[in-house]
Amino acid sequence: MMRTYLFIILAVAALLGNGCAAPKVKLFPDATEPLQEFTLQGTEKGKVLVIPIRGIISDAPRERFLRTRPSMVQEIVSQLRLAEKDEEVRAVLLKIDSPGGSTTASDVLYHEIMAFKERTGAKVVVAMMDVAASGGYYISLPADFILAHPTTVTGSIGVIFMRPKVTSLMGKIGLDIKVNKSGKNKDMGSPFRQTTQEEQKILQALTDDLGRRFINLVAKHRKLDQKTLADISTARIYLAKEALQLGLVDKIGYLNDAVLQAKKLAELPEDSKVVVYRRTEYPDDNLYNTATTQYSGRRLPLIDLGLPHAMTSLRTGFYYLWSPAAGRD
Repeated sequence: MMRTYLFIILAVAALLGNGCAAPKVKLFPDATEPLQEFTLQGTEKGKVLVIPIRGIISDAPRERFLRTRPSMVQEIVSQLRLAEKDEEVRAVLLKIDSPGGSTTASDVLYHEIMAFKERTGAKVVVAMMDVAASGGYYISLPADFILAHPTTVTGSIGVIFMRPKVTSLMGKIGLDIKVNKSGKNKDMGSPFRQTTQEEQKILQALTDDLGRRFINLVAKHRKLDQKTLADISTARIYLAKEALQLGLVDKIGYLNDAVLQAKKLAELPEDSKVVVYRRTEYPDDNLYNTATTQYSGRRLPLIDLGLPHAMTSLRTGFYYLWSPAAGRD
């Protein structure tokens, strides 16, 4: 019996380790499978495509043992490209549950959604779920209509520059780092020394510039007065009711209300199709399923050690991110 188990283990290892000589074995469905369309509701002509956006907004792929997940940016752009080829897709519903992410990844998605609207003429509706803050709100701005769930947390309209500092730890363990540099600011932001006052001013100026970019886009898309813009520029968060009063969202409701709004804006029949793009089929599928790949919403306990992905993936840089919620995945 022991020999049998050993043979099986060696055979599996050989197949996994020698992809050139052996047939490719796929133990789990992953992002290499093509996206397919699945209908959740409706039978009549015309489609509303639902795209779930959940977690930290990033353009970095997520590598895991035996499977790969594409970055959020790649996944969403892939779905927009596929929808662009289908003339029946007359509206896209972005179901957002995100505290934000990197400034660049957020801006890329903003740009791609805007470009999709311009190329197709399709309507875009946002349904905010648990959290749609900072970059999660940034990517909502191109929408023709923003609906917040009654318990949604949104806002945090601003930018944060995050970088680790290990100087205290280095002093305790007697570790030092020597640096040769060609300019005095070459190692600005280094975790191995304290930031000088001059560097702090430079970093704050960069942060302020990116913050102004965000505020200007909110002013452009939401047509808010100066008093409201001054309030939201403090980067505080809001519950749905106050966000509605400020004009950050258009309505408070539930996911089905967002679907009906998308059909109304696109002038689609009430029983037109609501579709999703997934790589695997799910039994009893519905609007609340956020996965595109069968294992994308589950963890493999032998591989994933329980640390929130955001804790290990956020690098030094600028983020449109509500950081208290950054552990969400």
